[in-house]
Amino acid sequence: MKLSRRLQCIADLVPKGSRMADIGSDHALLPAYLVKAGIVPFAVAGEVNQGPYEAALRQVKGSLIEDQVQVRLGDGLAVLTPNEVDCITIAGMGGSLIASILDKDSAKLEGVSTLVLQPNVGEEFVRSWLSEHGWLLVEEHILEEDGKIYEILLAVKQDEDTFSVQDKLLYTEQQLGNVTLNRQWLMQLGPLLIREPNDILIRKWNSEIAKQDKILATMAATSSEEVKVKREQFEAYKKALEEIVACWQKDRRSFNGWKN
Repeated sequence: MKLSRRLQCIADLVPKGSRMADIGSDHALLPAYLVKAGIVPFAVAGEVNQGPYEAALRQVKGSLIEDQVQVRLGDGLAVLTPNEVDCITIAGMGGSLIASILDKDSAKLEGVSTLVLQPNVGEEFVRSWLSEHGWLLVEEHILEEDGKIYEILLAVKQDEDTFSVQDKLLYTEQQLGNVTLNRQWLMQLGPLLIREPNDILIRKWNSEIAKQDKILATMAATSSEEVKVKREQFEAYKKALEEIVACWQKDRRSFNGWKN
């Protein structure tokens, strides 16, 4: 069974031997792969929609793993019971939706020690939820596949004292060029991703700069005071992003020159 690069990256972050649940599992490819590869002994494939639920059932039955993968129809973490699994994956949704799924049935996180999350957009909502609920962000990955860029976050549950120290260090304010990267910026950019900004990260935020240009162009035709204030905010944001990306590109050139 071959996974996409995105799903393979997620699979690689699931701890060996864990009991896992994949929420929004679609065709149950990830749980089926993990069980067939001997990485996990048991998995739950949760799906809220009837069509994907039935597709997941067919996948599990066709893979002859019905005794190890349970396909369940339900909304978010409602398919689980407390202490049933110790790793949860949620992928392919917006960041705000992922955060709301985790928040809605937080009691179902009892016994869970690892979260592997892949928001399609709104990564800052996921990072914020993790930080607010005692989950330490320990790895961030960014990859490009079929013209789309994905960020994959790995978080682990920590005791309160350890989490407090480590999370504070993770989001410590820092200076990049003329921009002060405060907690809000770090939530948006990724506190671990920016430690080694690669070409994919730079492409992602160059694309965001291009989007800001289009937004500003549409605002130019309106002269109201309210739009003027918003335009100034968008311009400040775009200018800061340009400074950040320029610093990353400079660092990348220096690194490549050193490596060569």
